Amino acid sequence: QVQLAESGGGFVQAGGSLSLSCAASGSIFMIGFMGWYRQAPGKQRELVATVSRAGITNYADYVKGRFTISRDNAKNTVTLQMNSLKPEDTADYYCNAVNRYNSQEAYWGRGTQVTVSS
Repeated sequence: QVQLAESGGGFVQAGGSLSLSCAASGSIFMIGFMGWYRQAPGKQRELVATVSRAGITNYADYVKGRFTISRDNAKNTVTLQMNSLKPEDTADYYCNAVNRYNSQEAYWGRGTQVTVSS
């Protein structure tokens, strides 16, 4: 199995920045795409950004130009740098990884909370 652990969440004023990190452990050879999702109270979990093993990135429209996702395959980590944060970015942020050999199998971290005040 794959285990994911997030860190870096916190409380920040609008316009500020936070950097989230995710460390993978276990059967890391199985990991394909990795990404970040978020879930605000009363809402469904939504995609924030993904990055492939080759470093190809994909972003939700609402974070383009503000967030940057990157990964280090050697260290088995993925990072989400969040700049120009808005109150609507407030949510629990979850690290995600997809099985490289079985796209139906996904792994999730326990989440880290981000709160942006106006």
